Amino acid sequence: MKRIGWVAVLVLGGAGLGTAWAQQEADAVAPEAATDSSAPEAFAGLGEAAQAALAAKAEGRPVSAQNWMVTAAHPLAVEAGARVLEQGGSAADAMVAVQVVLGLVEPQSSGLGGGAFLVWHDAETGQITTLDARETAPAAATPLLFLDDAGQPLEFMEAVVGGRSVGTPGTPALLEEAHRRWGRANWAGLFADGIRLAEEGFPVSPRLAELVAGEGIEALGQHDATRDYFFPDGQPVAMGAMLQNPDYAEVLRALATHGSRAFYQGEIAEAIVAAVRGAEDNPGLLAMEDLARYRVIERPPVCVEYRDHDVCGMGPPSSGALTVGQILGMLGGYDLAALGADNPESWRLIGDASRLAFADRERYMADSDFVPIPAEGLIAPDYLAERGALLSGDDSLPEVAPGQPGWSHAMLWGRDNALELPSTSHISIVDAQGNALSMTTTIENGFGSRVMAKGFLLNNELTDFSFATHDEAGWPIANRVEPGKRPRSSMAPSIVLKDGQPVLVIGSPGGSRIIGYVARAIIAHLDWGLDVQQAIALPHLVNRFGPMDVEAGTEATALSEALAAMGFEMNETELNSGLQGIAIAPDGLTGGADPRREGIALGG
Repeated sequence: MKRIGWVAVLVLGGAGLGTAWAQQEADAVAPEAATDSSAPEAFAGLGEAAQAALAAKAEGRPVSAQNWMVTAAHPLAVEAGARVLEQGGSAADAMVAVQVVLGLVEPQSSGLGGGAFLVWHDAETGQITTLDARETAPAAATPLLFLDDAGQPLEFMEAVVGGRSVGTPGTPALLEEAHRRWGRANWAGLFADGIRLAEEGFPVSPRLAELVAGEGIEALGQHDATRDYFFPDGQPVAMGAMLQNPDYAEVLRALATHGSRAFYQGEIAEAIVAAVRGAEDNPGLLAMEDLARYRVIERPPVCVEYRDHDVCGMGPPSSGALTVGQILGMLGGYDLAALGADNPESWRLIGDASRLAFADRERYMADSDFVPIPAEGLIAPDYLAERGALLSGDDSLPEVAPGQPGWSHAMLWGRDNALELPSTSHISIVDAQGNALSMTTTIENGFGSRVMAKGFLLNNELTDFSFATHDEAGWPIANRVEPGKRPRSSMAPSIVLKDGQPVLVIGSPGGSRIIGYVARAIIAHLDWGLDVQQAIALPHLVNRFGPMDVEAGTEATALSEALAAMGFEMNETELNSGLQGIAIAPDGLTGGADPRREGIALGG
């Protein structure tokens, strides 16, 4: 293995589209804070294995196991999944247990009021399946949803807060669909930990306490249920305080007893619609019919060959797998292993490959049920070789433009300026049968729409659409709002295969930076030989639209001068990914969790 100068850096930083305006708007929104979860008092009451996993993460070591592994963003959620796997449950069973606890203990990032993308590798058949549980625009939505009376796009946060931004949630339907396909355990039992923690209370984590205080009662207090939950007695919930959520427990009991129809019909659905339509100053359009019509959609997986591996993920409406695949495909002709992770030339290549991929993303990628997308052309080997040849110089590309992937509709769409903010959560699981699951789950922005119903926050996913309907040249934007449409996403849950067998399960939150985080982790593991924990903890350099983001407070900043000399605009900032990964080898499993957040890996 090639050793490099800064692979073992433990990153514990502090809190914090195609147009320059969109870049500035996205960068103006602070990412979710990094949290020092290595402090013993941060998670009192965890089991010995979870405490050991926290210690391993703090020391930069992966967790090892022989049979199964689960890694997610909060130790209590990981423990819930581990209990299911210990009892012989499948990766799909464990995911249900993990998600319902995450929605309680990490409510700002994901939950029943949001959506998700799931990638599954079946050990028996060898098949990759991808499930789309993205939120959908209400039937009453139109392309004018985020325009003011003068026809101008709303200010971003003006659109986020309230009911206008809420799409039909998909996560409850996904839990049921995954269990129907691949579950082994009793459905109702998978909710036991979530119900217990909601009724008895759970300790508020450092991250949740910090984020609530950072948002403040002005931002989170505009809706009564949200204010009362996060600001009891007018004060933000404190780290270590026991927080109960009986409304959430009631919803989980209904799901456990009646399945997802209890969410999409009846009392819970009525409460969601009432909260959305009753949001003061910014009501939404969601209706009972929207909830009743929601369906999870199986999509064709997107797979790209890289270094004799197949990197597989979620296709449209996610741009994640296509854009990650494009980045890797363009880099296939360059010897990153020989260059190494501490060489500015590696990051010039990665940065400009990312810029080229994002140019295509802006032009072409949206919900394929509504617009034709050249998915196969965008990852065709000859097209990626052509785009990759643009990287052959010594300096950064002065400008980038979308390519033409052999597709007659190429110029029918304008450049998109939709924002996607850095929140979300990720779950990676491998079970004792060898099945692998990678799922990225979200309510979009931290705390979503800030509207709460029945103990869970509702998403603001509709703000992932372009607010504008046409670009400056008058071309319609593919990712504009339309009734029943699913907004474009950057979520990139991924499974990497070698000779048809999974070798890496990986994914991250982080808004549109997810793509760079996941691509970089795959490169670090496959090209630079880092173990899964090292690959996750490696300091970030991420490029999307031109400026090179460098993770503040890390040794990556040592590369800034050389990259600036190559022509990059450098932007030192906090890059708080939440990578969760599992490496699979003949001698067992190793799991890693991002030191920038609170998660752990557990195995057995």
